[in-house]
Amino acid sequence: MSAASRILVTRPGEGGERLAQALSEAGFTPARPALMHLQPLGVDEVKRAPLLDVDQYDVVVVTSPFAAECLVEWLDRYWPQLPQGPRFYALGVATAATLYRGLDVKASVPDPGRGTTSEALLAMRSLARLDGQRVLVVGGMGGRQLLAKTLETRGARATKLALYQRVYTAPDATVANWLATGDFTAMTVTSGELLEHLVIWCGQAALNKPLIVSSQRLATLADTMGFASLYVAQGATPEALVTAVQEVGDT
Repeated sequence: MSAASRILVTRPGEGGERLAQALSEAGFTPARPALMHLQPLGVDEVKRAPLLDVDQYDVVVVTSPFAAECLVEWLDRYWPQLPQGPRFYALGVATAATLYRGLDVKASVPDPGRGTTSEALLAMRSLARLDGQRVLVVGGMGGRQLLAKTLETRGARATKLALYQRVYTAPDATVANWLATGDFTAMTVTSGELLEHLVIWCGQAALNKPLIVSSQRLATLADTMGFASLYVAQGATPEALVTAVQEVGDT
């Protein structure tokens, strides 16, 4: 894989920016097609009760850096001083860092060796038994239901709080041509919903190009869609995804 290889970075927001920067530093040429952006929900769209009663929860799980940003903003409105009761968990170090900056709380994160998936979080021993505990799962609208449902099987009373939505858009003419003709070296995807959105524009050449995903679950989904050259990174961090891109180049 040449140093000037075009790598499509589909992740939106700051996460996509960090990945693009890491790829640039590694000698690649990242391109960030505008396929989706994250939009905070309006005041009338957010359930207030969990925010007003956050002190009544034993555990607060935050699923993404953007969810953490939104949560910080909402809690600042209602809690001049954050209550000491809840134990915070974050799906990854970037999310934990956002919580620490905004709320001065130290969130527990999964073992880095397990990646940054819901499955990795659920593997933590401290979440193995939650008999009668109230758990707040903070994220976006839609998405996977695995966290809340699994925590409920472990005895928790789980509430899901959506603070933002994903807004999908069609690619511009340049990106649409790249996807139709496979005019790129590899593509990274960290979201099943985004994968389902972008496959609409992928021609056969694009389906045959290397696709780097952040979990085996996404690889299984991509396989059903016809992607033929799949690589699974050790998580969704920029470091893990860059390493996977480099490994593609070495094969």
